[in-house]
Amino acid sequence: MQKPLNKSMRPVKMLDLHAQYLRFKDEIDAAIAGVLARTDFIGGQDVRTFEQELAAYHGASFAISCANGTDALQIALMAMELPPGSEVITPGFSYAAIAEMCLLIGLKPVYCDVDPETYLMNTSEVEALITPNTRVIAPVHLFGQTAPMEAIMEIARKHNLLVLEDNAQAIGSEYTFSSGKTLKAGNIGHISTTSFFPSKNLGCYGDGGAIITSDETLARRCKMIANHGQSVKYIHEIIGMNSRLDTLQAAVLRVKLPKLNGFIQERQTAAAFYDKALSGIAGLHLPKRTQNSTHVFHQYCITLESAAMREGLQEALKQHEIPSMIYYPVPLYKQKAYHQDIHLPVSEDLSQRIMALPMGTDMDEEQLNFIVTTIKQYFNN
Repeated sequence: MQKPLNKSMRPVKMLDLHAQYLRFKDEIDAAIAGVLARTDFIGGQDVRTFEQELAAYHGASFAISCANGTDALQIALMAMELPPGSEVITPGFSYAAIAEMCLLIGLKPVYCDVDPETYLMNTSEVEALITPNTRVIAPVHLFGQTAPMEAIMEIARKHNLLVLEDNAQAIGSEYTFSSGKTLKAGNIGHISTTSFFPSKNLGCYGDGGAIITSDETLARRCKMIANHGQSVKYIHEIIGMNSRLDTLQAAVLRVKLPKLNGFIQERQTAAAFYDKALSGIAGLHLPKRTQNSTHVFHQYCITLESAAMREGLQEALKQHEIPSMIYYPVPLYKQKAYHQDIHLPVSEDLSQRIMALPMGTDMDEEQLNFIVTTIKQYFNN
């Protein structure tokens, strides 16, 4: 039997936010103290500067911060001024936020299947879903890789559609086109959104989100929508909402943004360790890297041969105090809130077999060895 968790080893977490905080404690504490000293808690100096820095990081013209990633999606969709009932093509295997926001503002999500190896939007199915009501293609850069944006942009141009990138899980990923041109995820479509939820690769210490675009009209509308539809105080030009990134969170993000590429490298190192240690295990399939995209490993998701094998492995890990997660156990169109009577075979199959292993910036070799040894032991029994 595998020995119990070593008392001297740091406990294994899905993501060790405390360890990351301790590395940069002095910088983060000073940034927070600066906000407290200035008392500019709403719309403060750090918010404005962070927006500029975030846009520059993406190579985009504008970044509009807001309260969270889901608000970012709502704001972006509202800024497009879509007719009621407009259709938005998006993956059926994903988090609920896009479907939720579409339905909330009177749009219709149209679900497409995903690639069985990359889990990203299957572009070969998109055109068949386009109708006269289609207005938007909304790919999700799932688990840390950029969706096949070259094909998506070609389809969008052909059919005069807008492209909304959900980049909550792949900030920092880079996509290379067949021409050799490279762009950051989130700066390829007409507009993109991201989340700064604490577990994200660039996470704050509460909630936060942002919209990225180089379209001046969309940017202006997004900024107004996030601020009650006003560009001048008390003058409301359009219907908006109240969605703000507070200055304390912006201060934390300003400390962490310059470190993001380093965070990505640490995640890639952990992923490479998993790849090497777990390759060749019958019944366990490793995440595939796409040819055109770097992978920033928001999650390291494996697939198992069957649901029973996944359940068994999860239990074996649990017995050794090793966490795991299932992203996502039910496809969107099978959820009660978003139900549609359709069948997407890959999405339904993945939901039964996929599982995420611990992944983060501060995983040491002892922890990684403990995880992979426990997994190997399960398969050797």
